[in-house]
Amino acid sequence: MVTFDRILLILFVLCCTQLHAQKVGLVFSGGGAKGLAHIGTLKALEENHIPIDYITGTSMGGIVGAMYAAGYSPKEIEKIATSNEFQNWVNGRYTSDYTFYFQKNAPNASMLAAKVAIDTGFHFSFRSNLINDIPLNFAFLELFSQASAVAKDNFDNLFVPYRCMVADVLSQKSITVNKGSLAEAVRATMTVPIIYRPIKLDNKYVFDGGLYNNFPADVMERDFKPDYIIGANVSSKTYNEYPKNIDDRLMNRFLIYMFLSKSDSTMIGKNGVYIQPDLANYSVTNFSPVEDLIKKGYDATMADMPRIKALIKKRVTDEELQLRREDFNSRKPNLKFSNVIVTGVNDQQKKYVERLFKSDRKSFNLADIKRGYYKLVADQTFETVYPKISYEAASDSYTFEVVAQPKKSFKLELGGNISTRPISNVFLGAQYNYLNRKSYTFGTSFYSGRFYESVQINGRVDYPTKLPIFLGAELTYNHWNFYNTSQIFIENPKPIYIEQSDRKIDLMMGMPLNYNTKIVLHATFINNNDRYSPNNTFAVGDVLDQTIFNGFRGSLNLEKNSLNRKQYPTNGQSFSLSFNYTTGRENYNPGNIFRNTPGFVKVPGQSNLHHWGSIKLTQENYFLHLKKYTLGYIVEGVISNQPLFSNYYATLLVAPAFYPIQDSRSLFLDKFRATTYAAGGLKNIYNLKKNLDLRLEGYLFIPHKEFELSNFQDVNYAKAITKMQYAGTAGLVYHSPLGPVSLSYNLYNDAVKRNGVLLHIGYLIYNKRSIE
Repeated sequence: MVTFDRILLILFVLCCTQLHAQKVGLVFSGGGAKGLAHIGTLKALEENHIPIDYITGTSMGGIVGAMYAAGYSPKEIEKIATSNEFQNWVNGRYTSDYTFYFQKNAPNASMLAAKVAIDTGFHFSFRSNLINDIPLNFAFLELFSQASAVAKDNFDNLFVPYRCMVADVLSQKSITVNKGSLAEAVRATMTVPIIYRPIKLDNKYVFDGGLYNNFPADVMERDFKPDYIIGANVSSKTYNEYPKNIDDRLMNRFLIYMFLSKSDSTMIGKNGVYIQPDLANYSVTNFSPVEDLIKKGYDATMADMPRIKALIKKRVTDEELQLRREDFNSRKPNLKFSNVIVTGVNDQQKKYVERLFKSDRKSFNLADIKRGYYKLVADQTFETVYPKISYEAASDSYTFEVVAQPKKSFKLELGGNISTRPISNVFLGAQYNYLNRKSYTFGTSFYSGRFYESVQINGRVDYPTKLPIFLGAELTYNHWNFYNTSQIFIENPKPIYIEQSDRKIDLMMGMPLNYNTKIVLHATFINNNDRYSPNNTFAVGDVLDQTIFNGFRGSLNLEKNSLNRKQYPTNGQSFSLSFNYTTGRENYNPGNIFRNTPGFVKVPGQSNLHHWGSIKLTQENYFLHLKKYTLGYIVEGVISNQPLFSNYYATLLVAPAFYPIQDSRSLFLDKFRATTYAAGGLKNIYNLKKNLDLRLEGYLFIPHKEFELSNFQDVNYAKAITKMQYAGTAGLVYHSPLGPVSLSYNLYNDAVKRNGVLLHIGYLIYNKRSIE
């Protein structure tokens, strides 16, 4: 006969066993940037010692869940999400150390670019993705490859068993991913159509799992059968009130909502808790308010914590969790690589790619692989460059595989600027890329406007030698007309007529010094034709003075650039140091402007041979970054023994110039030109809101010897270091997706061009002059 005490003992053991056997599944929905709120849910659960035994997720929920399953703590996940690197990943930007400036073209005024692939049947196709996935692809490899190695590509063997959802749009099926490369699975689950290009899993091109299953509670129940489910949903496809007006912010949301299936709260069952943070005021496409989104997820989870604790009795201590996590992470093999495999290319192209990784070496570390990868993606020949990492247990090392798809393709560019001054222009550009054992790039560009016209044809061949080098050539024609570029509100009734044309053939050879620095040797053949009036009495029908300069210029340039924008930057730095030698013949043909001026004696034409050397240094650096404030500076100096030319304006037109403000190149500033000078200024930038900056900038220009006009048009030097010029600007700049929109007040220390208000949309960028 069983005693009462024995019955109590059996019941106690059964209860303890039942409590110990409790398993908890965590389900995370997709929802774009709102999915960052899931990090707050993880924080709240761990702080309250709630166990997490399984995770399923989709899209951003799949990413956050995968990081936890890969052994990252909520604190580590939060640190990654709040980093600058994370913003670079989701916005398709490269970090500055890996931009590989050596491969970059000179900045131009392009606002839109489209890559057009041409197949053998001459069919045209455009790239469909809106955001560059290059940095994101490599980031996922860094984050997840070691966990995949520990789990042997079986998601049940991760720190927490894990599933994520992808969508096969051809068969219109939802697919559960439970094995393979964790990095590829995560990349697949967040591939929103149009935003990102699809990837291939098990020979199927797949997209964001939210298309067919945005809240995989059913997968949690089917694959893991937990005792309890905690579901966190950050996505909703319904509105409490139908929108009366459709604004840009709402349109951004629509793009994502189209691709997210509805999240059903009833799917978690009766043994579950459904958490839905209040994220109505947040956008699915804005990843900036990371801290706020995490807090929203944390607060919503804490609000439901009494229900969670009442339902789930089991607890896991901090010590137990830490020991488990440390044990899993300690088994992660170091990211040491013994092999690089290249697929998707022919034999000649394969040799080109392998040389970028220096594949003759026995082993590589992650930094080596990363540098090779970014060298490769900098080459615009490739339409697709997709990286893979696999672990080889026998050698205790990884194999890096890069799937590259080179295409004979054109890149078409459109840009320019629209301005309130008569300096508006249109920019058109085209570039053709071809890869064999070497990389070939050919391009052309056109500027057309009332003030500035230009045509450029260029070609470049890259050799992937141990020290990469390139050979290039540029043919450039520039035409500048300063006669009709007076400023708005401050018109100059009698401007000096200045019209410049320059032609150059530039032969180049360059090599990288590191990944933001290159050294380039130039051999340039120059033909300049300058027409000008020696005073402001020019009238239609007058014969202008003319100076023609034919010569040669040799230069050795050291260039570094990590600026975040090609105009109005707020981060990074640029540095340029050039050593130049110029020789050539000046031919001066006088006009008839002074024909009726008493006392003027006409001089005959002149022909003079000139030669000189010069050194120029320029540095721009944005070095101080506070929460809403950035401080930068620019310094520039030129040392030269350049001689005086035949007259005052002929000398000015070939003299080095300082261009302090955005519109300085559109003004002929005679007081900011000298053969030897020092100049510099400070840039104060206040970020008023996202993409809107207030810029206050001031500059000084100190010539060693200023040019002085004597008699009618003779030129002499002033006394050394006796004069100083200044310039300043205050304005608002909005960085739109197409380019800057700027409204500014500009001030120059100039009797005529002293004040000006300028509104422009687009880039005020021009090709360099032949003697720059």
